[in-house]
Amino acid sequence: MARKYFGTDGIRGATNTAPMTAAMAMKVGMAAGAYFLRGEHKHRVLIGKDTRLSGYMLESALVAGFTSVGMDVVMVGPMPTPAVAMLTQSMRADIGVMISASHNPYADNGIKLFGPDGFKLSDDAEAAIEELIDGDVPLAASGQIGRARRVDDAQGRYIHFAKSTFPSDLTLDGLKVVIDCANGAAYKVAPSALWELGADVIAIGVTPDGTNINHRVGSTAPQTCAETVVASGADIGIALDGDADRLIVVDETGREVDGDQLMATIAGGRARAGTLKGGGLVATVMSNLGLERHLAAQGLALHRTKVGDRHVLEAMRARGFNVGGEQSGHIILSDYATTGDGLVAALQILAELKRAGAPASEVLHRFEPLPQVLKNVRFDKGATPLEVESVKTAIAAGEQTLHGTGRILIRPSGTEPVIRVMAEGEDRGTVEAVVDRICAAVRAAA
Repeated sequence: MARKYFGTDGIRGATNTAPMTAAMAMKVGMAAGAYFLRGEHKHRVLIGKDTRLSGYMLESALVAGFTSVGMDVVMVGPMPTPAVAMLTQSMRADIGVMISASHNPYADNGIKLFGPDGFKLSDDAEAAIEELIDGDVPLAASGQIGRARRVDDAQGRYIHFAKSTFPSDLTLDGLKVVIDCANGAAYKVAPSALWELGADVIAIGVTPDGTNINHRVGSTAPQTCAETVVASGADIGIALDGDADRLIVVDETGREVDGDQLMATIAGGRARAGTLKGGGLVATVMSNLGLERHLAAQGLALHRTKVGDRHVLEAMRARGFNVGGEQSGHIILSDYATTGDGLVAALQILAELKRAGAPASEVLHRFEPLPQVLKNVRFDKGATPLEVESVKTAIAAGEQTLHGTGRILIRPSGTEPVIRVMAEGEDRGTVEAVVDRICAAVRAAA
């Protein structure tokens, strides 16, 4: 059943436009609070946010909603999404909330919910909360209204946790590291953790003003990080996104290293150490075929899922893997975290760099990716171009062209009337021609 408010990663949209309004945030607080009011203990919710201007508005509205149904609220201020997940567990909260639109521009915002175990909510839980949003939630009696307080040491708690994932026999002494925090949630914690581990830190994207999150900085704009690495003679650059649950790395030459290469590096290191679980890693259908071939050459498997880190995590938990993620830089290391954590993943990459004693350009480019082409085709809402015979014929012809040398992935967007056409293979010209022919067929049918 289609959900009304929740998308692939919480509720998200342009602020002060439905559904991302203060009124909706208060309803979400009331509904989620009512859903998690179980047992006789005093109930608690933990709320974090990134640095968007609208975070103040949504935080206040959520606090009003949660306290109105009898939940106490703990606010931790600007913190990475994975920190909220971790703190929800460690502080024994019944629910965790992150106010963020991740890598989106500042005008957008979102609400992500975590259960008491630190994992994102299931589809069934989100559906139940949606019903409560549209229903009548009973309010607490006057004497049972919740209280709200801020916790000042949350940043220190997360820094300590992140550092604990770094091997105890290593330090970052001698490494010059550029850290780009996207003017987002990790602007304090990420540089501090790296410095405490001994790195020579050059921090950029650490001056948030409410409107500059992800603006020409961070994992979606790694050029700034790359330029800083080259200009400063740094050994490596780490670019996080607005809520720090993903990263892109830049080597000492300024060359970008995507999530596929990072997962290959981490999985390879763990395989050598005997700590890789599941016999490989989990990634989505978007990961490059080169990654799959690279792993196979080492006797490791690549299990693919639908796009979305929640699908990756579900497969990891079901199949016993401890490394997974997305090409975009969401990397989940389930030995440490319940969701993607850009800083923790970066620390594992830095550990591999220290152990290798070689430049990042040698250590992190594990395989040669196959040419991959992705194009989007917009269609009229309500149309069904993928069911048209001419489109099916074009897709079949493309699959025949790439048979044995590549693959095609066609998928509709989950949030807009767009068909995403992706193909990869050994020859870029052939791949581009296949994608163009399929896109032309979809346009004609739309």
